[in-house]
Amino acid sequence: MDIYYYFSIIPEALIASMLPPREFCTYFAVGSEKRASGQAILFEVSRDLESDYFNLSHMEERCRAHEDGTPKHSLYISIYRVLEHMPLKALKSLYLVTPDARVLELSKTSELPPYEEKLHLYQELCPVHPRIVSSLAPREFCRFMNDSTRPIFVPKLFFAELRLGELAENPGSGSARNLPYPALLHLRDCLKGIKGNPKKHTKTVDRIPPGMFPYRMVESGFFIGDLEEVYYYPFPSEQELEEKYHVWWRSATL
Repeated sequence: MDIYYYFSIIPEALIASMLPPREFCTYFAVGSEKRASGQAILFEVSRDLESDYFNLSHMEERCRAHEDGTPKHSLYISIYRVLEHMPLKALKSLYLVTPDARVLELSKTSELPPYEEKLHLYQELCPVHPRIVSSLAPREFCRFMNDSTRPIFVPKLFFAELRLGELAENPGSGSARNLPYPALLHLRDCLKGIKGNPKKHTKTVDRIPPGMFPYRMVESGFFIGDLEEVYYYPFPSEQELEEKYHVWWRSATL
């Protein structure tokens, strides 16, 4: 049997498994005995992964089938500073899994969405978890957060852009219809605090990570990068979600 590598975001971990991606996503979300369920966000990692940080030696001996022939479901390789030491080029597809194990696969590209002069709402997912508003587009935001000359930075960052609707251009009086965020007045104040202020690029909206990531609120998609490279995982349009990924979308919006 083949061995696969997966980089889990919730929780942060590098895992080896004999299960192919969709089977592993199902196992990781609901467990092998269907007793527990939970959201999962994870990358498939190239089997050619090379690292001085992760112990990848003797993997064929460590990750092997059980005596009855059933595949090894998971072997944890690392649970600490995984993103920091993960070569970004080794990342393959991103999988978004609902608590009932519906799976959406997103493909990777280095071509980021076109620049728009508007405000943005970002949910940082790894290695930190605040929700941030920013005047910076995704690439610039990632590099701003990765800048080691700043007092506070992270060497790499994985984050999603969330919907702001009319607040992206008019935080004061724009409609907040269909925005399910708590403390909308606070969100408006944060957006107004950076709009038109060239010295203020970001402001923290919430320091506490959400219990469940709001898949239904993803705007452009997911981003992962450092100072040198940023990769983009585009999120499907609403029409695609309704027509092509209806089963996943229905589960994601429950």
